[in-house]
Amino acid sequence: MAQTSQPAEPKGKTLAQRAKRFWRDRRGNYAVLTALMSPVLIGSAGLATEGGLWMYVHQSLQGAADSAALSAATLYTLNNQVSLDPQAQSVVATYGYTVGTAGTTVTVHRPPATGAYSGNNNAIEVIVTTQQSRLLSSLFSTGNVTLTGRAVALPGNNGTGCVLSLNLTVAGGVTSKGNSGITLQQCSVYDDSNNSSALVNGGTATIDALSVNVVGQISGGSGITTSQGVNVGISPIDDPYANVVMPTPGSCDYNNKTYKTTLTISPGVYCNGIQLNAGAVVTMDPGVYFIDRGSLQMAGGSTLQGTGVTIIFTSSTGSNWADATINGGATLAITAPSTGPLAGIAMFGDRNMPIDTTFKFNGGDTQTLGGAVYVPHGTLQYAGGNNANTNCTQIIADNVSFVGNALLKINCTGYGTRPIGTAVASLVE
Repeated sequence: MAQTSQPAEPKGKTLAQRAKRFWRDRRGNYAVLTALMSPVLIGSAGLATEGGLWMYVHQSLQGAADSAALSAATLYTLNNQVSLDPQAQSVVATYGYTVGTAGTTVTVHRPPATGAYSGNNNAIEVIVTTQQSRLLSSLFSTGNVTLTGRAVALPGNNGTGCVLSLNLTVAGGVTSKGNSGITLQQCSVYDDSNNSSALVNGGTATIDALSVNVVGQISGGSGITTSQGVNVGISPIDDPYANVVMPTPGSCDYNNKTYKTTLTISPGVYCNGIQLNAGAVVTMDPGVYFIDRGSLQMAGGSTLQGTGVTIIFTSSTGSNWADATINGGATLAITAPSTGPLAGIAMFGDRNMPIDTTFKFNGGDTQTLGGAVYVPHGTLQYAGGNNANTNCTQIIADNVSFVGNALLKINCTGYGTRPIGTAVASLVE
């Protein structure tokens, strides 16, 4: 069979014509195109690989920054005088980033230098940077690539709370009025409301505390003094007594009791209130006292005292909920049981009562409570406490209003109370 041959190349073809013929020639075109495109394909794959490496390093740096910030904040919770830089550097080193190697730096700021918490002296910022040498990208740019991880953490409060408002939305979850002077010795205020006026410090009132911590915002912050900062935008604090089961009262043991003299009373169900007139000195034997409807009322000059006592405010009918009014000059000295299911609770408000059920603890300097005043669904007014006798007082209510001078301490060892807050640090950025 005769073989066909390609026609001879016409003479006189220009270079452009020869190139055009080359591209139209389909013989072996894939091999040619592949050869021509290989540098582009290999370069693209190389750049993608290099970008992936940078992303991996960045993620690793971010993990190192997160861990370092949490660790530094936890250390600050335990000891707010210690330097945080060595702690952060040691944590970052466990991720393979050692300060001074490959341009690695670890910077700790308190308060943070940037971000939403830049004005928060209690927040801790950790920034980790390192240098990466270029590979294929060195064809397009010079110098190392700087990669950064940044995190901000808030310390836990180590259970130092002594005032907690549980309402999540109300304005004035915690309020100080008039010329009240609130002194919280080595303990903190916590307000769970997310309102723009969650904590209100009105008039010439002052609050001196370990720290003031609010989910929302503060109105009247100029009268607030703290040693560990004023913190807004925190996460809500859990009710430490939320899982304590309130005992169920039985039938009435006593009805509408009024006391005018010196005597001792026994635990039981007191229906329609207890009233102490001026001059009455009433001692409560240890145990649980239910006030079923009515009110606990104490006139100035009366005394109610007891150790190992829990007073429960409730209603067996669902109306006329029990409340309390302790007037100025009344001596109230109740200490909670230190063991048992009601350990640490001196006053307990039924969780079914309306929020507008008001408790007025306005005894002043002669009012001392050892343990928790716990009325989670009640409105609590408070003025009282003195330097000599107040060692452990927690106030937990739906909302709390200080209407006069108050002094609280949180020296609660041996009282059976539960800490308000947590020692666990939290990442916020």
